[in-house]
Amino acid sequence: MNPHQVIIAGWFTVDPNKRDEVVKAHEDLVKRARQAPGCFDLAITADPVDPSRVNNFEYWQSEEDLESFRAVANPPKQITPIRSVEMQKHEISKSGPPF
Repeated sequence: MNPHQVIIAGWFTVDPNKRDEVVKAHEDLVKRARQAPGCFDLAITADPVDPSRVNNFEYWQSEEDLESFRAVANPPKQITPIRSVEMQKHEISKSGPPF
């Protein structure tokens, strides 16, 4: 069993005319994830600078909690093609205050 917390962070791009629709379509998933065991935070948001970019941030107590939610996540159907993705999963072995 992996005791490390997990962060998924990154972004993806879509047609700028569809971006807000993509973000809105994930609203239910975000609400459910935040209620899921082991989810500290999850956000899928419109980037304030790039009109095609959607930012993704997830913070989970463990890989097991992440995988348990993914098994029942039921993400929205693809609204528009994803143009590019930059997303990474990070296992946290140590953390502390940022300042």
